[in-house]
Amino acid sequence: MKIGVASLGCAKNLVDTEIVLGFLADAGHELVSDPRQAEIIIVNTCGFITEAKEESIEAILDMAALKEQGSCRGLIVMGCLSQRYAQELWEEIPEIDALLGTNELDLVPQVIERVAAGERVRERRSHYFDYNQPYARMATTGSHMAYLKIAEGCSHRCAFCVIPQIRGPYRSRTVESILSEGKLLREAGVKELAVIAQDTTAYGRDIGTNIVELLQELARLEFPWIRLLYAYPSSISAELLDLMAHEPSLVKYVDLPLQHVSANVLRRMKRPGSYTSSLDLINKIRDHVPGVVIRSSFIVGFPGETEADFQELLKFLEAARLNHVGIFKYSREENSAAYAYEGQVPESVKERRYHEAMALQQRISTALNEQLVGRELQVLMEYPSEESELVMVGRHRGQAPEVDGVVYVGRGHLQPGDLATVRITQAQAYDLAGEVVESNESP
Repeated sequence: MKIGVASLGCAKNLVDTEIVLGFLADAGHELVSDPRQAEIIIVNTCGFITEAKEESIEAILDMAALKEQGSCRGLIVMGCLSQRYAQELWEEIPEIDALLGTNELDLVPQVIERVAAGERVRERRSHYFDYNQPYARMATTGSHMAYLKIAEGCSHRCAFCVIPQIRGPYRSRTVESILSEGKLLREAGVKELAVIAQDTTAYGRDIGTNIVELLQELARLEFPWIRLLYAYPSSISAELLDLMAHEPSLVKYVDLPLQHVSANVLRRMKRPGSYTSSLDLINKIRDHVPGVVIRSSFIVGFPGETEADFQELLKFLEAARLNHVGIFKYSREENSAAYAYEGQVPESVKERRYHEAMALQQRISTALNEQLVGRELQVLMEYPSEESELVMVGRHRGQAPEVDGVVYVGRGHLQPGDLATVRITQAQAYDLAGEVVESNESP
């Protein structure tokens, strides 16, 4: 059958989508990019925060409309939203023909057959999906980069988050299964490997190893770039930083979601740290890894966040001068500990704090990017610009896929996956522009 698949949410969810695509290809289905041509449409949803839930609902309804307007005979909804709100989705959107959670990835092909036969299906397992099996993922990120999920679930108990309820406790994959998948990705030509989990620095604690040992093994596979994402602040060890400083393939990039720096707010969030400890950690990272690029994310408007707490966050941004920062307005999530907290912050206050923090960080990021003008950076080419076929879009080592800015260069003979030395000529808050000095263009 002709199958259309929409994937929403984070990179970890995208890996699940790629596993499902592999199952579909093995079952002989034809994958189509235009949902209007699809006989079966699958939506892999996100259910993390309000905006993500709304986006998922909108996507489901858009695809449901194609049951009348297009070729669609069946709509399958899976992922975090259906794991979290199965009953509500089942009752309120009757156009849904099948509902799967986060642990039924391998059941999708047989569910398609049941839906095609006219059955309405709900599947929910009592056990977790086994990521250690050798699944044939189908890449959606191009041949030049890939995400590698090293663990599933989360065992932290942050007051704002429901991921442990959706995905279960933290479960590390075996080293053998990770390396086996890594070898396949390298043989397929992947040049950038982005290592992901809900908390990558917690890897291995449950199976007798650790993230440093895993990264050392992955480095032996000779990826040009290995990028570690989603590190937990209290788990950044000196051993990890030393490896980052001395292992050429490990990108000098630290993704460190701090969420806040006020001790008052962090305590209510059920997270470690303070203004001083966070600044000390940033300085420690920079001391150990010269030239490191640091990204973090922060939540404004968390229940009980006072104006003084917010000003402390602004002061930290000024002092830390982080390269990349994501600011998020607190989303009040049912079944999270913070849902019942007193001191909920008005939406208008969240909005003001969001824009104030973003404006400050944009000034900082612009100043830091302007320091790159005149420098030569290695850039991984990704895709031709949508605005001009004469321009190629890439990223340097200090830019993670999807969340950071990009580098624009003249296309010439460059192709996606080429690594080129680029001299930076222009800088803005997020993006850079430059000219190619030297490249290893694909034949």
